[in-house]
Amino acid sequence: MSLTSNAQQSIEELASVSETDRLEVLIEYADALPDLPARYSEHPDLLERVEECQSPVFLFVEVNDGRVELFLTAPKEAPTTRAFASILHKALDSQSVETVLGFDDDFPERLGLTRLVSPLRMRGIRGMLARIKRQVAEKSQ
Repeated sequence: MSLTSNAQQSIEELASVSETDRLEVLIEYADALPDLPARYSEHPDLLERVEECQSPVFLFVEVNDGRVELFLTAPKEAPTTRAFASILHKALDSQSVETVLGFDDDFPERLGLTRLVSPLRMRGIRGMLARIKRQVAEKSQ
């Protein structure tokens, strides 16, 4: 299992600040989650709900020419969940199918947030990652 350079950058960024400041970094990530393009925002039925998340999180993966395009949405009222979606987007969007499928399943734990956020939230990011990988596997065959 491996990490992308953007994933490694997120790990290092979070590790470089104190635990209390990590929550501020998460807010910055939450604000950085890209909006959905019109083809998905106008057709939310195309997105898959991430059932592992308490908040309504939805995602969709496109695979074009061996590259993954990732679309995620999470409510602004759920900044931690939104931050996790943004971190995964930064780590995996525009990567090759092989890179995404080989991405480290332990990445959520490597972010150094397990003592700061609830186990339920950690379950949510693991669920997002698992669903992304499943969609990539299905759409790249």
